[in-house]
Amino acid sequence: MPSPIHQKSFVLTVAESKRLIARAVKQHPGVVRAMSQGIVAVAKGSTNSYVVEELTGTRIHKPHYCMGVTKPAKGAEGAETGDKLPDLVLRDGQRVEGVPAIKVASEMGPGDVFIKGANAVNYDKRQAGILIGHPTGGTIGAVLGTIVARRATLLIPVGLEKSIPGDIYQIHRDLRAAGENGSGPTLWPVEGELFTEIEAIQLLSGARAALISAGGVAGAEGSVRLSVWGSPEQVGRATDLIEGILGEPPFITC
Repeated sequence: MPSPIHQKSFVLTVAESKRLIARAVKQHPGVVRAMSQGIVAVAKGSTNSYVVEELTGTRIHKPHYCMGVTKPAKGAEGAETGDKLPDLVLRDGQRVEGVPAIKVASEMGPGDVFIKGANAVNYDKRQAGILIGHPTGGTIGAVLGTIVARRATLLIPVGLEKSIPGDIYQIHRDLRAAGENGSGPTLWPVEGELFTEIEAIQLLSGARAALISAGGVAGAEGSVRLSVWGSPEQVGRATDLIEGILGEPPFITC
């Protein structure tokens, strides 16, 4: 007889989700292949700072592996972030010093992986969006055409806390339509391989996962509640995986 389906739910803080996603990115089949023979480039970003730690096995000061970040309008004056750390570029698993991620994109080809986070995700539509404030499109503006032309993989690690309603392509069009009467960043829809907590759990445990609620208090603001289904062995692996990252410190405090 087949094993009975078991179900269990978990609450993950934003930092715990980032650690979970990053831990699974390291085991992503495309990343594993490129780490063996190929190029992996990790663009700046909060989730990607965890990816850097997992790929290198070395802790970094994660707030210094960022570009643009979203902070509260008030009360975050002491939350220093920036791009003070060098980009992580790996060739055949070995770090390449002094080469920015955007520069190595021109050397990529099929089987190579460029890792770039996102600011918005509509999971049902498999859409990701990146906020654009830079006049030439920032990192994604510099590399997207090259990645597409050279048939490299664009992997987008993004937490479900960044879920938004609506079609990201339509939001993009509405923001552009405002023209000179608009303010703030625009939103660029980007097509690539979405990699959320759902994909992370499935990859590392074999269990099926879904987002069933979000939010909380006492440090669970922005958290996600995930349910997992599977065989007892799959749910057990998911439980061990998640319990191993519970208590991950916040990305930054102020």
